[in-house]
Amino acid sequence: MTRTRVIAALIMAPLAICAILLLPTQWLAALAALIFLVGLWEWLKLAEVDDTLPRTILLVLNLLLMVLLVWASAGSLVLFQLTTLAGVGWWCVALLWLRFFQFGSDHATYARVFKLAAATLAIVPAWAALGLIHASEPNGHRWLLTALVTVWAADSGAYFAGRQFGKHKLAPRISPNKTVEGLLGGLLAGLVCAAGFGWLAGVTLPQLPGLLIVAAVSVLASVVGDLFESLLKRHVGAKDSGHVIPGHGGVLDRIDGVLAALPIFALGKDIFGF
Repeated sequence: MTRTRVIAALIMAPLAICAILLLPTQWLAALAALIFLVGLWEWLKLAEVDDTLPRTILLVLNLLLMVLLVWASAGSLVLFQLTTLAGVGWWCVALLWLRFFQFGSDHATYARVFKLAAATLAIVPAWAALGLIHASEPNGHRWLLTALVTVWAADSGAYFAGRQFGKHKLAPRISPNKTVEGLLGGLLAGLVCAAGFGWLAGVTLPQLPGLLIVAAVSVLASVVGDLFESLLKRHVGAKDSGHVIPGHGGVLDRIDGVLAALPIFALGKDIFGF
């Protein structure tokens, strides 16, 4: 890791943790919407929406969808739950897309349409899931922190395990640097952090197996999210989604795994009741 990358991470991590633990759900959701929409802006560029005006219109439409979701909910969480479920469904489709990774690589109009639909199905459900987790009782803020730290730890664990032990390529034609050993190292790191932060969030011993199952699936989902963004970048020959964060690339480069993991974690939390 470069020095710039480490410094940026040391600045961002405490700010994110403070926001999660201290802000009420409404304010955190507003902040998350801003961050996710920056990621959406970068996604639209990867989907080859190059002109500023159409990209701005699409961005505003997604923002209006978020506002409409809040307005139509009228205090109920049902629409947020359905939106989260739609996100889970989308990432199952994304897994299939990774299998046929050449689909959408020919720069045709249909490819852009699919990638634009994918953007909404990734961004809005992840935002809804974030709100659901944070608003849950008791200790929703701690559970959201658990979900995010699990993904962050898995990402770091995969980096170091892959660098030290990586021999077998995970998806060489999509992301040549990812290895099976890195995936296993990331999974282990994610499970350890999920157990530790889950304890802080109030998980009980009978609930622990459920938490570990949800954490494991969330980590695997985060890898799918990471690989899908790599697929988008490979289709257009881009190294990073942007240059907003020094040493890290764009916002989408930092939240790609989170976009896939949050709906899974929110659904799993609801199913297992922790």
